[in-house]
Amino acid sequence: MKMTIEEKLHSKELKKPNLFIYNLLAYFWKFTVAKKYHIHYSFIDNPKKEKGPYILLSNHASRLDYMFVAIPLLPQRFNFVAGYNEFFRSHLKGIFGLLQEIPKKNFTPDVYPVIQMKKLVKKGGRICLFPEGMSSISGGSQPVALGSAKLLKFLNVPVYVSHIDGGYLTSPKYNIKERHGKVYVTYKKLFNIEDLAKYSVDEITDILNKEIHTDDYEFNLSKQITYKSKEIAKNIHQLLYKCPKCGKEFISISDEESWMCPSCGNKFYLDNAYNIIPTKDSVTFKTPKLWYDYERNEVKKEIANPDFYFEDEVDIGFLPKYKYLKHQATSNIEGKGILRIDHNGITFKGVRNDKDFEFKLTLKETPTYGMCTDASRFYTFVGGEFIEFYPRRNSVIKWFLVTEELHRLHGGLWQDYKK
Repeated sequence: MKMTIEEKLHSKELKKPNLFIYNLLAYFWKFTVAKKYHIHYSFIDNPKKEKGPYILLSNHASRLDYMFVAIPLLPQRFNFVAGYNEFFRSHLKGIFGLLQEIPKKNFTPDVYPVIQMKKLVKKGGRICLFPEGMSSISGGSQPVALGSAKLLKFLNVPVYVSHIDGGYLTSPKYNIKERHGKVYVTYKKLFNIEDLAKYSVDEITDILNKEIHTDDYEFNLSKQITYKSKEIAKNIHQLLYKCPKCGKEFISISDEESWMCPSCGNKFYLDNAYNIIPTKDSVTFKTPKLWYDYERNEVKKEIANPDFYFEDEVDIGFLPKYKYLKHQATSNIEGKGILRIDHNGITFKGVRNDKDFEFKLTLKETPTYGMCTDASRFYTFVGGEFIEFYPRRNSVIKWFLVTEELHRLHGGLWQDYKK
């Protein structure tokens, strides 16, 4: 019987990447793509001095981070941990296979990658992973995913961390088209084996959150680095969905250089250093990240109402069984329905392949969602199956904020940064 893509993935015993292939590709990227970002590296501790296996962690600023953190450590090789769903995309499957990347279902328990990581470090391999679980949506970091500290204790090898500044600004989530500019990367040793034994899971989590914490918009307020783009503000309305002047949601628009609320005329221009330049009588924030934080605080006020609910008409997409996704698609649309969240959980009712389809998730088991590309869609796993949601309106960011804050309000383990 023909194996499904999932069966092929989970039957594979991963190895260290081939020395020749890894270095050939990495040096090619170094002298072609990477040089456009004028990457500045600094070493508090140099991982290249580590002779045995180790884990390299990093904040996850953008989809280019793999290149930013690995190139200065050549010829050392890494098995990178990547989103499980990315392995179903035709333009990625070949390179992922060559580089022996490790598939991980984000924000849900997944045994296969943990077993593979343990086997790799036992064989002397080195692993690079991004414990936030997803590249930044807002330009700032988010708390590390549940289980990150337990994973490090289980792998029981030295841990290094790289900290990327400016990476988000090269490919922001609202428009991932690349913008060339400067990126800074700093390396340091975070834990030796004795530290992993000494510190508790909570202590390790606190250290990870402190070391990985970043805000690229705040970083660039002082640096004022310009990032080359003719559409610096295009689709920023995906991120900034709520107007702080009139309070209207999901109606804002953006073009190559500006954002505007059609209801009240609130407007700003965005320059190539990501400075917000408001027009007369407009109400804005100093950075898009502060605007995003305002939206989160507004959600916290809304969910204080015990009768609160939020719902959307969505299309639903799934991963293919046998044929890889083409044309950079992230799923195949198979149905539609109503997605709803309230204080009792998350529900979907609709159709899939012309048959009734529904599911329910608890708030505690759903800390947040994943986002494959830009802020036009989001996904989760239901019973281990990937489901992607395509809302009919510009509401994706609010789905993240509402879900995260309801999860936290109802005792979920993925809490916000400690004050």
